[in-house]
Amino acid sequence: MKLLIKNGRVIDPASGINEERDVLIEKGKIAAVEKKGSISESSLDGAKIIDANGCVVAPGFIDMHVHFREPGFEYKETIESGAESAAAGGFTTVAVMPNTNPVNDVRSITEMIVSIAKAKAIVNILPIGAITKGLKGETLTEMADLKEAGAVAFSDDGMPVSSNEIMRRALEYSHMLDLPLIQHSEMKDLTAGGCMNESIVSTELGLGGMPREAEDIMVYRDISLLPRTKGRLHVAHISSGNSVELVRQAKAKGLPVTCEVAPHHFILTDECVRGYDTNTKMSPPLREQWDIDMIKEGLRDDTIDIIATDHAPHDTVDKEVEYAKACFGIVGLETALPLTMKLVDEGVLTLEKAVEKLTITPAKLFDLDKGTLKPGSVADVVIFDPEKAYKINAAEFKSKSKNTPFDGWDVKGQIVHTLVQGKIVYSNT
Repeated sequence: MKLLIKNGRVIDPASGINEERDVLIEKGKIAAVEKKGSISESSLDGAKIIDANGCVVAPGFIDMHVHFREPGFEYKETIESGAESAAAGGFTTVAVMPNTNPVNDVRSITEMIVSIAKAKAIVNILPIGAITKGLKGETLTEMADLKEAGAVAFSDDGMPVSSNEIMRRALEYSHMLDLPLIQHSEMKDLTAGGCMNESIVSTELGLGGMPREAEDIMVYRDISLLPRTKGRLHVAHISSGNSVELVRQAKAKGLPVTCEVAPHHFILTDECVRGYDTNTKMSPPLREQWDIDMIKEGLRDDTIDIIATDHAPHDTVDKEVEYAKACFGIVGLETALPLTMKLVDEGVLTLEKAVEKLTITPAKLFDLDKGTLKPGSVADVVIFDPEKAYKINAAEFKSKSKNTPFDGWDVKGQIVHTLVQGKIVYSNT
């Protein structure tokens, strides 16, 4: 079946295109990207037509850091419901973290995730394998076996690899296998008992603090191991301004380090915790305005490579408790675009650069054959209205969980259609 997307503003950073074009899709692939009006509708034999007037047409977004909870915590999210949430947010490819139950630390679990995704997911699901068995930081997994089964990266997620020796060996395997290690940078002994950023706010609220130094020390340690190991380090959900500077310095030396930021870390500060809303509890925690300013500068100069949501669904039973006892994390797939649009409105990023950090850059960093609308590529496409104003309504999320601090926010930037392999998997019309 043929599908023509006409009258849209095509933004494809991989091809250097940012202008009104028409996009023709045939047999699940991009057939042509031509000047507006140059593809004759009469010659398309009854093809489906999408009029994208006033909208941006871009490669489907890619999120390399999500939690879909299956297997083990299906009451929070499943691969199927997480994929629906991703599609509603404009994401056509997502990578799922291994902190499931059982942990994705052996080939059979990786293969099971791939199998479930193939049967039930409406977007592309990529498994991330564990670095260590059981996420315990003691024994390396069979990383080559996990790669062969489909893992695209390795991470112990919220249980950072504390052992210097284990991390060194993991980075050596990263080099041999040419896959990145995604590190949650946190010195656990510095954050023990903490539930928010350590600051005057935590003191006033009587809540245990998590100092930014806990992140900085881990980032410094991991970067220090790169010259000898030549491994590929990816710093997850960076939140400290000091860590941004450490990554900047490492890149200036040519070291193989990249990093990501989640939208909540460039939008919210720890002042938001004052109401004790557990939807402001995440790890790493919300920092201070200085950190946000440093993060925005890191986005401007490409020190921060990509935007990733750290989509972390939790049921109400996990969040409607005392702040110190609540689970860390919020959902993020369905709010990523409008929050990123705030960066565009502020002039931190151009719209083209924002699209780049959500498409071709994550594709390149993780060696994915995605993130472009070049003819011949798979037709994973998002169509969104960058000026559409609306109010975020968590009750309407496709995700099983509704834990977000952005419920009721007035925003702009709305997903209109999401296509995977040329098939419309989400529409908001």
